[in-house]
Amino acid sequence: MIDRLLPRLSGYIGHLKLFVLGAILAGVAELPLGGWIQIPILGIIWWQITKYQTASFRSIFFLGMSFGLGYFVLGLWWIFISLHDIGGMNVMLSSTAVFLLAGLLAIFFSCASLTLHFSKGLFLPSLLLASSWVAIEYLRGILFTGFPWMGLGETQVYGPFASVAPFLGGLGCTFFTVLVSRQLTFLRSYFKASSISVMSLIVLSQLLSFWSFTKPTGEPLTVELIQGNIAQSLIFKPEGMLQQIAFYKSAMLDSQADLVVSPETALPWPETNLPTGTLEDLQEFAINNKRFLLFGILGRHFNPADGREFSNRAIGFSPSNPPYRYDKSHLVPFGEFIPPGFRWFVNAFSVPLSDFSRGSQNQSLFLINREGQSPLYAAITICYEDVFGDELATRLRNSKESANLFINMTNLAWFGDSQAPKQQLRLSQLRSLETGLPALRATNTGITAVLGPDGKILAELPKFTQGILRTSIQAYSGITPYVLWGNAPILSLSGLLLLLGLIRQKRI
Repeated sequence: MIDRLLPRLSGYIGHLKLFVLGAILAGVAELPLGGWIQIPILGIIWWQITKYQTASFRSIFFLGMSFGLGYFVLGLWWIFISLHDIGGMNVMLSSTAVFLLAGLLAIFFSCASLTLHFSKGLFLPSLLLASSWVAIEYLRGILFTGFPWMGLGETQVYGPFASVAPFLGGLGCTFFTVLVSRQLTFLRSYFKASSISVMSLIVLSQLLSFWSFTKPTGEPLTVELIQGNIAQSLIFKPEGMLQQIAFYKSAMLDSQADLVVSPETALPWPETNLPTGTLEDLQEFAINNKRFLLFGILGRHFNPADGREFSNRAIGFSPSNPPYRYDKSHLVPFGEFIPPGFRWFVNAFSVPLSDFSRGSQNQSLFLINREGQSPLYAAITICYEDVFGDELATRLRNSKESANLFINMTNLAWFGDSQAPKQQLRLSQLRSLETGLPALRATNTGITAVLGPDGKILAELPKFTQGILRTSIQAYSGITPYVLWGNAPILSLSGLLLLLGLIRQKRI
């Protein structure tokens, strides 16, 4: 009996190890050199799975599931905060929702891990695993409207493969991260070949960092990014709304910079129901003082097809241009639109206006035309939209004007003092790396920041403080290979490698 229990107990311990390693992998992403540290941890994970040499596809699938569960449960725990602490959902349902989402996302990891079954040779197993990881990360970003949060590529903004992003995007960073981490598992068997391949890939990546596709254009733009630090519990209460509107209006009317940006839903009422004179005063200020104001609001955007009336909107006022409007296109499931059959779930927590109308994917850029200066164009994203690198690259590629900078407007008060603000900041950094453009991030509670075209943080405000980040930003012009081609090159390469691996496996 003991002989039968020992293998089963060993299997349980193996799953527990992978769960813990997955959680550690998610945790180290928050460290300054997280992208470097994750690579050897991934190597340990691959070794832990492949040490079961006789494991079936089914066994590897569930081992990958354990790894994925640990990774996503820890990394997405901020969803519990939004559901329970902010939304008022009970503990059991909130916890279950997080575990179910983590389990769903872990299935993608399980599928990619199946290529670990093919362990013969030195380079083919690594190439197959890297290619399968690219495939599942791509699918994770498009299925069910997509949720590519916590991809391995985003931590490479602080890792050895950041310079791959302008060429192959975040998926390219993922490819090389997984490739090198898998090669580490062969150090014992093929020390010389494995170490040379690892070092060569890292050195090659560092050399790519000397290649730049964008360059400065025009004079620096003075900016003010307003961080209100308004508690989420106040935002949808009448007294809280009036307090918030008064704060942001006053801050914008007192501004001295060329460009002033307030966060997502800074004015949390529909534009037609704001206190009398709010928009008129802001527009008059922009005209009389030659300012460019950009702020979040609830827009009236009736969609006769589905009856949705409101949108998550950004409005821009300029000295000489008509009012600018941008309606968020990629909406957050459950928070901004309700998937069919899930009305009961949304009703279980308090999220007013959780079913927005969707904006067009090809909306115009925000024009900043200062006197005596060449015009600049800003690509606007609202919160969750900067998660989707390929969508943003497509927008830039299809735009009539060439973008010179990004502006992201966000409200992460929903997620409290969690890792969510840092996670989204890394995604914004990755978008700057992919496009070679600087970025402004105006948030309600943090992290309000200015990013350079290399993704580096140039200035930021502390989280959970009320303040205004006053600085300047240099606009850039040009286009990177990633903006030009999107994910097509890395997906084609990965697909070809998977096909070749399948053909070779059939011959063995």
